[in-house]
Amino acid sequence: MMAAKYVLGIDLGTTNSVLAYASLEEDEPQVHRLAIPQLVAAGTIESQFALPSFIYLASVHEAGDGAFDLPWATGREFVVGELARRQSADVPDRTVSAAKSWLAHSRVDRHQPILPWNAPDDVRKISPVTASRLLLEHLIGAWEAAFPDAPAAEQRVVLTVPASFDASARELTREAALAAGLPESLILLEEPQSAVYAWLGAYGDRWRRMLDVHDRLLVCDVGGGTTDLTLVGVTEDQGELILERLAVGNHLLVGGDNMDLALAHHVAAKFAEQGVQLDPWQSVALWHSCRAAKETLLAPEGPEKHSISVLGRGSRLIGGTVSVEVDREQVAELLVDGFLPRSAIADRAAKRRASGFREIGLPFESDTAITRHLAAFLRAHGQGEGNPVRPTHVLFNGGVFKATALQTRLFDVLGSWFPGDEAPRLLPGVHDLDHAVARGAAYYGWTKHRGGVRIRGGTARAYYVGIETAGLAVPGAPRPLRALCVVPFGMEEGTETDVPSEEIGLVVGEPAQFRFFSSPVRKEDKPGDVLNSWTEGELAETDSMETELATDEAVEEDYVPVRFHSKLTELGVMELWCHSAKSDGKWKLEFSVRDESP
Repeated sequence: MMAAKYVLGIDLGTTNSVLAYASLEEDEPQVHRLAIPQLVAAGTIESQFALPSFIYLASVHEAGDGAFDLPWATGREFVVGELARRQSADVPDRTVSAAKSWLAHSRVDRHQPILPWNAPDDVRKISPVTASRLLLEHLIGAWEAAFPDAPAAEQRVVLTVPASFDASARELTREAALAAGLPESLILLEEPQSAVYAWLGAYGDRWRRMLDVHDRLLVCDVGGGTTDLTLVGVTEDQGELILERLAVGNHLLVGGDNMDLALAHHVAAKFAEQGVQLDPWQSVALWHSCRAAKETLLAPEGPEKHSISVLGRGSRLIGGTVSVEVDREQVAELLVDGFLPRSAIADRAAKRRASGFREIGLPFESDTAITRHLAAFLRAHGQGEGNPVRPTHVLFNGGVFKATALQTRLFDVLGSWFPGDEAPRLLPGVHDLDHAVARGAAYYGWTKHRGGVRIRGGTARAYYVGIETAGLAVPGAPRPLRALCVVPFGMEEGTETDVPSEEIGLVVGEPAQFRFFSSPVRKEDKPGDVLNSWTEGELAETDSMETELATDEAVEEDYVPVRFHSKLTELGVMELWCHSAKSDGKWKLEFSVRDESP
């Protein structure tokens, strides 16, 4: 294998995906964006710096005539990118979107062909993992078309994921990446950290004059599908300032997609005022149309008004369109007050009302108030309920914050929580928010190889295994479950530890379900600590693992008494070794917990 010439930073986004790169042969990290060729209409290819994360699955009569060919791929039955995004407004039931959010949805089988969600039976479907692979394959094809002498599989690759992705979602992302042709050595890096690296790359050593020891930097990253909250602290080591990731928030499915939907409801009411009732097909199309309208109206130099149209469906309107105009000021007010309302630090996010029936789909937050979710994050990582952690600085990231009005409101709310001298300061950000994460990933990859400042942190969560308690069985009731800590918060990759505990019975010789849990807030738990109960929000169950372990010939029972040993590999895989107390037998359970490579 040839030595890598470049480091590739890939932001596999919910709404847009981008690629940035830096030459490893340069003495300084010079990060560039990659122009990505893509179809903008059938047979028409243009290069853009962002690849919309949409996939259009062509019908039988559309495929096979070369209309969807690319320089590196012919005979395709699908389209990735700008044309697919446009098709999402016209043919939503054939368009896959938000594949990244589906990767994190543990209540569906993400290897099964379920997308487009709720599409008719005669529409071909693909899995979230396959959709992610197709997006990455397009980026790889664009890279290798531009740099034919530097195959992607031979470069250093940093692929970003939400900080709130659990171990399963990270592993599925990695699976899609390897299937697309990225190297086994690829690094998964948290997106908010990548935004900080982009900031470091933009300001160089000047950051040391902008932050002091004990400062706490809040990274507020609101993208197309998720809100990611991360706290980075500034410490000192032998006179040098060091950055250390202190906390990450829960996985919040609220972002630009929700804003588009809110705008679509507003516009649908305007259509109704004109006597036009939109059917479900038009409503989905309108949602996608509102995405472009939001970006246009909230741009710094956006127009005062913008026209939104959908294709007509009635007999009188077939082949035509219906349109309404929306006002820039009204849209700004709708989105600012709806998603960043003024609130108190003690306010709590509204819970979903209980219902006996619920549609199975993406688990969007029932409370869209990002300010209330932020308040919960600061309280969870403070010194008790009445003493939330106070950030000293704020860094905004994500396409949503291209709208100055949204930045201003969130910063104002933070100022009301921490008034006067305690008010956080806004760090001058990276101007190109659309590419900050990819740029930061490339910068991180370069500094990891050539040397430079890096953010410390280890695992962002503590990890636990579920242990079923012994005792009398109760009809219809599961046995109580305890949680045994096997990986503490902040455990560094490349390290391992024994897990002190009583002997635990390991089921062998038959299919068994192994349950894993994680917590971003229980930072004091040590390996061997046992939780008999926990409050809501303390622990979250990750994907269970069902497997059949080989029997131990030295033991006649269907279970083996074992003790645990945890190991984090350099690739971020947790190996939970189960050592028999009666023989030399040992068994390994593993899954990825990577946050970033050390």
